Amino acid sequence: MPHVLCLRPIHPDAIALMRAAPGVTVEVLDPVTPESLSARIAEADAITVRITRIDAGLIAQAPKLRIVARHGVGYDAVDVEALTARGIPLTVTPDANAVSVAEHALMLMLTIARQTLGYHARTKAAQWGFPAELPTFDLAGRTVLVIGFGRIGGRVARLCAAFGMTVLVRDPYVPRNTIKGAGFTPADDLDAALAAADIVTLHCPSNSETRGLVNEAFLKAAKPGVVLVNTARGTLVDEPALASALASGHVAAAGLDVFAVEPVEPGNLLLKAPNVVLMPHSAAATAESMRRMAMSCAESILACFDGRLDPHVVVNPEVLRRNA
Repeated sequence: MPHVLCLRPIHPDAIALMRAAPGVTVEVLDPVTPESLSARIAEADAITVRITRIDAGLIAQAPKLRIVARHGVGYDAVDVEALTARGIPLTVTPDANAVSVAEHALMLMLTIARQTLGYHARTKAAQWGFPAELPTFDLAGRTVLVIGFGRIGGRVARLCAAFGMTVLVRDPYVPRNTIKGAGFTPADDLDAALAAADIVTLHCPSNSETRGLVNEAFLKAAKPGVVLVNTARGTLVDEPALASALASGHVAAAGLDVFAVEPVEPGNLLLKAPNVVLMPHSAAATAESMRRMAMSCAESILACFDGRLDPHVVVNPEVLRRNA
């Protein structure tokens, strides 16, 4: 009988879906510790994973493993090469959290634009008025540079346009005519786009080409007073360089949902940087998104057991061809 090991709880509807399938058993491992994981991983035909690191050593302890279903879209903590070598597909939930993360990015922009945290603190302290040290601005009329035009970046671009912003899009893997056809301006010249943008928002994957993208040179090329928003991956940003740019005022503010090391370490310079809104990688953590991601994991696992796994949700689709 196929056994599913959920590393941390997922939505009960997804667990019920898997348990309703003939012969499938489901176990929720919580808390997930090296000891508890080593004790149970050998029994797993499938695992759902949220934040647990899945490395080659752990994969070697799972002789029955047929699929790893990532509860989300990022897979920095998963050794894809080790899975591929074993012929094990890694799936993600590409559509499940797009709405939630896009809305979160807009929330960060609005929080910064309207100095929400500062005004909230003043009002709670019964301090009325509009102090000069809390300047606010409209999003309408501003220029935003959206880096990455996938499911999330495309939604962010549309939301920004709805707010009356001029939208530049940078994505070398998307044809310019696709960007233009969507009503946006392709940013062929990154430096020129950075010089024009009031807000830069990141929506690209973290890989060998993009890791450290937002570095000292990137920030120097940006318009003075720029706002940076990152709801993608913390490793896209050189955090000391950003902290320095925030301290100098060249970057006016930043809204960050992700960090290079998570949970964020107490010594991270961004924790003490001025004009930042910091969140604990919670962009996708709405009730609706959590259910959608869990259901997508469950559907992928059951499809794998039935031999009908959708290649569009598989990170390493070459294993499907090889296995077939």
